[in-house]
Amino acid sequence: MAKKRKLISVMDVYAVAAVWAVYSLCFPLYQTKHFIWVILLSLLAKKAAKKIWKPRYEELPPAPEKPQVEEAPAEEPKKPEGTGNEELDAFILEGRRAVSEMNRLNDNIADEEISRRISRLTELTGKIFAHVSAHPHKLTRARKFVNYYVPTTIKILNAYDRMGSQGVSGEHIGSTMRKIEDILDAVVAAYEKQLDSLFSEEAMDISADITVLEGMMEREGFSGPSFDLKG
Repeated sequence: MAKKRKLISVMDVYAVAAVWAVYSLCFPLYQTKHFIWVILLSLLAKKAAKKIWKPRYEELPPAPEKPQVEEAPAEEPKKPEGTGNEELDAFILEGRRAVSEMNRLNDNIADEEISRRISRLTELTGKIFAHVSAHPHKLTRARKFVNYYVPTTIKILNAYDRMGSQGVSGEHIGSTMRKIEDILDAVVAAYEKQLDSLFSEEAMDISADITVLEGMMEREGFSGPSFDLKG
């Protein structure tokens, strides 16, 4: 349906002005009775002018249709190039999603101490996923970390973000936020232990290599206080 614009005539204003101009020339307006009369005549003139010059309506041209812009969906982390191992590909994608979500939450949460802990969690998460991606045989060892620790951490950080944005310091909100703040240091420690445990095999291998190297050096006379490079 076409829209219309109402055009109101100003002739009633001119009619009132004319009454005042003519009356003031003929009678003294400073007298109360003449002042009352001119007001009454003005009202009659205005009413008559409105009947004679009625409002008109003008059709407005249709507004140009705005091009429909589809909302871009939330950016999905880029899928990893196929490794030939479906389980590993899913693992890598999950890692990218986790890091992306932690970065988003870190941007939303203004508290510097909480932000510092989230930054550390994000760093550790990236390193854990990167290490397992490079050593797929450790997928099983990292499964509990991926299936429980990461999603639960993101869940409580999302809760902290939502509650902090309410602008209310109620009993339940305040208590829950404090609990989350208190547990974050323990969560960071758990992530550090998870990363450390992934290097246990390398640590054992290096220890064995060092032991063998020390034995060879001792047999060859390349160790001990008597060994002299200049000798």
